[in-house]
Amino acid sequence: MSSTTHTSAKERNKVLGAVVVGTTIEWYDFFIYAFMANLVFAQLFFEPAGPGVAQILSLVTIGISFLFRPLGAFLAGHYGDKLGRRPMLVITLLLMGVATTLVGALPTYEAAGIIAPILLMILRILQGLSAGGEWGGAVLMAIEHAPANRRGLFGSFVQAGVPLGMLLATGVLAAIRAIFPGDAFLEVGWRIPFFLSIILVVVGYVVRRSVDESPVFQEIKETAQEQSAPVKQVFAKYGAIILFAAMIFMANNATGYMTTGGYVQGLASRPVDATPPGLGFDPVGVQLATFAGSLSWLVFTFLGGWLSDRIGRKRLYLIGWAVLAITIVPLFQLVYMGVGGVAIATILLGAGLGLTYGAQAAWYAESFPASVRFSGVSIGYAIGAIIGGAFAPTIAQALLQATGSTWAIVGYLLFTVVVSVLGTLLMKDRTGIPLSVEFERTGKFDAWRRGDAFEAASEVDREALRKG
Repeated sequence: MSSTTHTSAKERNKVLGAVVVGTTIEWYDFFIYAFMANLVFAQLFFEPAGPGVAQILSLVTIGISFLFRPLGAFLAGHYGDKLGRRPMLVITLLLMGVATTLVGALPTYEAAGIIAPILLMILRILQGLSAGGEWGGAVLMAIEHAPANRRGLFGSFVQAGVPLGMLLATGVLAAIRAIFPGDAFLEVGWRIPFFLSIILVVVGYVVRRSVDESPVFQEIKETAQEQSAPVKQVFAKYGAIILFAAMIFMANNATGYMTTGGYVQGLASRPVDATPPGLGFDPVGVQLATFAGSLSWLVFTFLGGWLSDRIGRKRLYLIGWAVLAITIVPLFQLVYMGVGGVAIATILLGAGLGLTYGAQAAWYAESFPASVRFSGVSIGYAIGAIIGGAFAPTIAQALLQATGSTWAIVGYLLFTVVVSVLGTLLMKDRTGIPLSVEFERTGKFDAWRRGDAFEAASEVDREALRKG
């Protein structure tokens, strides 16, 4: 019997609300930092390094957080598989909120010298630890409460936190840039979005504290099935799945960070005479154009999750990679056309991003057994983020400075798509697999992993697998 059988529709809706609110807040915090790193941090924290190098260093701080995501994933995965999904959700939310608020209070290099960029990097590392642990907990709360035939849709609510966080971040940033134009933004305006985080965190904390623990983890505790060393166990038995999961996430994360990492916004809105030079478009207009792209990403994320329940995760992903590759090719040519071109480029990109992101939560969760699921999904996601988005804006800027052409960036992004297509082909589609402890305890999960799950399943399990 599925562990989700006893979860009421009311509780499921409550869980979905909690994961959406919390994940949106987490990613708002993450994106506000990335946007500021592209727009002002080079000048505020790294100016003595010289204009070109300062911009690279500022973008590197975005990537530094990704290097600490695996540690956050290891810690949250270990304790999430031992102590529960819900406590990790609350802890990671608070950590992200505190770190983000403190960024807004930092002194600049002019005021404090070298200690300023050091403190900035420490706080960015804390954001990375939080982001590495938060996603896995949110995924399992949603998927382990979901009916078997709606996991893709339920999981897409977790995935929607990224475009929603970007919508919130771009909307707030557009408003702040309109209120504090020019030098006023450099002097004080940039701090306000970071301070707003504390209000959002209080709301998220109250919402997340109100939901019940995952029914699968309750089953784990009742049957004493938790692993003493889940991280070690997941690498020993499911290391190949972690690798394939990371490969699958590479292209989505690398391409997504052209917008979520603020690279397109920075390129489009920096003055023409800046170092490095930008295109000089209206900053508020650029933010609003990116806002439109976030809406597209949001819509296609829900569509991707919904479709994956009907046609399977792998088939949906292969369609998504084709769409993403097609929209990557004209990305920068459209951006050069002006604010309208930025809007068209990000709207088109949102289609491929959503179709290759909406089903990710469900596919990852269905790929690992109950006792090590938190560790497996968190680590696969974190490693994928490192090889994908960690230094994507930095690589893009370095390629542009070295070649003088954005076509080099397009080539790099298409290469990541090739890697992700390979990961997709290697990863098995387990749509509808039972997620319960019983399915793992009796050896049926590993039988499914070997490809003979249907023969190994009981009649009840077979009926569940037929329905998918």
